[in-house]
Amino acid sequence: MLSRLGALLQEAVGAREPTLDLLEAFVEHWKGITHYYIESTDENTPAKKTDIPWRLKQMLDILVYEERQQAAGEAGPCLEYLLQHKILETLCTLGKAEYPPGMRQQVFQFFSKVLAQVQHPLLHYLNVHRPVQKLLRLGGTDPGSLTEKEEVQFTTVLCSKIQQDPALLTYILEGKKTVAKKKASKEPTALPRETASIENKDHPHSEASDRGPCGAWALTTQLPIETQEPDGGIGESNLVTSLVGLCKSKKGRVALKAQENLLLLVSVAPPAAAAHLVQSSPFCPAIVEHLCQLHQSMPTFLDPADIAASEGISWRVPSAPSDEAPFPGKEALAAFLGWFDYCDRLIQEAHTVVADALAKAVAEKLFVDILQPQLLHVSEQSVLTSTALLTALLRRLRSPALLQEAVAFLLGTDLRPAAPEDSPCALCAQLIRHCDHLSDEISIATLRLFEELLQKPHEHIVRKLVLCHLEGRPYVARGCPEPESYEDTLDLEEDPYFTDGLLDASFQPPAKPAPAPATTLDGKTAVTEIVNSFLCLVPEEAKTSAFLEETGYDTYVHDAYGLPYSLNLQVTSVLSRLALFPHPLIHEYLLDPYVNLAPGCRSLFSVLVRVIGDLMQRIQRVPQFSGKLFLVRKQLMGHIPGEQLDHQTLLQGVVVLEEFCKELAAIAFVKFPPQGPHPHLSPPLEGHI
Repeated sequence: MLSRLGALLQEAVGAREPTLDLLEAFVEHWKGITHYYIESTDENTPAKKTDIPWRLKQMLDILVYEERQQAAGEAGPCLEYLLQHKILETLCTLGKAEYPPGMRQQVFQFFSKVLAQVQHPLLHYLNVHRPVQKLLRLGGTDPGSLTEKEEVQFTTVLCSKIQQDPALLTYILEGKKTVAKKKASKEPTALPRETASIENKDHPHSEASDRGPCGAWALTTQLPIETQEPDGGIGESNLVTSLVGLCKSKKGRVALKAQENLLLLVSVAPPAAAAHLVQSSPFCPAIVEHLCQLHQSMPTFLDPADIAASEGISWRVPSAPSDEAPFPGKEALAAFLGWFDYCDRLIQEAHTVVADALAKAVAEKLFVDILQPQLLHVSEQSVLTSTALLTALLRRLRSPALLQEAVAFLLGTDLRPAAPEDSPCALCAQLIRHCDHLSDEISIATLRLFEELLQKPHEHIVRKLVLCHLEGRPYVARGCPEPESYEDTLDLEEDPYFTDGLLDASFQPPAKPAPAPATTLDGKTAVTEIVNSFLCLVPEEAKTSAFLEETGYDTYVHDAYGLPYSLNLQVTSVLSRLALFPHPLIHEYLLDPYVNLAPGCRSLFSVLVRVIGDLMQRIQRVPQFSGKLFLVRKQLMGHIPGEQLDHQTLLQGVVVLEEFCKELAAIAFVKFPPQGPHPHLSPPLEGHI
């Protein structure tokens, strides 16, 4: 009752005295804070149990109220006092001393609220951005700090102010020197009234505050020597390192907010600040160093299937789904992939100068210094893990600058064919050799790497891997203007590459797949002939797809990991990916069965003919071939449980081969649809195109 009566009396007094001296109240609250340090002898009482938080709240409320009474753009006496007497500098020193315990949290909160709630531009002033820089150096360097929450709130306010006025970033990054330059040019660093106040010897409270025992100088002399800040030079700005440090927090919300703030910072940086980030700040080294540290924290060897299963991990979701089976290094792998995804996003959003520098740093420190030695290592397990990991990185890569660096790392900058076989230092040549490795696992992993690479939007990839070998059409026989008929060109015994010795008198070549090739007006093989040629490659006795519904190339992909037939499936997947490229040379070499090959040259179709010939001999030695083949197809589709059968690898290969031929026919049909209906043409086939 008494407290309510007191409140009413206060309101009445306020109504009669609207000209309450806000400056006097502001100074009294500040004196109350400084008196605590002079009079208190208890070093263990937490700051939140003293009157310091309340007095700081009153000072903040006075600043906000005063600003509402002032004309727009005009600073009031309390704000001038705050700036003139370096109150923020003193608070920063108190926060560094961490006395009383928890004072650093109070200082972070006060800075955040002043910058957020006072609308007058403050960060341009030396007596504001200098303590801001000092306060930044107090946080972000110790993971698990008790002030992480307050630190991230403080950096959030700073980044919000920088977003509103990107030129502020220059002040925060470059410090005192930049401000001095700005002062000499266009932007003021002191309020007009503040300058006048400094020169006015009769300004109220000025002498008492500076010379009395409660002044800022008297207060700082009471603190230990190591907590005092030197007068000269600000040193390197720590806004970037503070944010990077907070990004490493074990608290998910703190880390995510810090990452969002850093992303905002680089996305709004003007050219001058972008140049400073690259040339004079620890931005790129700090980001890449953390990436490399996360890589080193992973186990040396990881299962490629576990790496491939980490699809859902991103910088916003840097942890593996809880419903997935655990494996050693699961969390470390998720953290590494999440941070790489964040690096890619930074490069994607940043100013070009920053993006290029960060992309080069990632390429140099991660790709070249760490992954390349592992890819070229004699240890098969090292090669397998690094190849699968690089594939996962490519899958997450979106930024053009980092894609450029990745392509240069994998393929080099020379557009000519890959280095010769006797050049073991050429990474591209070595990776190509890995596609036909003694270890099926390494072959599969490398083929997946190239398949992922072929999906990236960079013309250098397909040109270096494929087109440079096809330009000039060296595979085409000269002097043959018209393609010959199928039966005239098919002679397996004369094929120099068909040397497995399996031909015997009992072998009969597959039935003629199509009549002599028809050509369009421009001399190209008609699409109907191409489609039917691929559809008829597999003999009827080796086909089973017509007996089951929902058959398609994609049906078998889900079981590919760890099964005997996965290498065949991966080879056909890469070839299908290549065949989809809309280039006439690729179409001719991979999809035209009637191309006239030069001596010693092979095409995809000629190789498939040889494979079918070998297949037809082998299936004759499999008892009950048709029944077993149908059973294997149902197993691969998941219709029945897996059961080990004789000749299972061969039977699985037959199923994959049939689907691959259907896939090629479908690709040809989609790339070059026939003009008008063709009753004899099979309907569009299932597939993953």
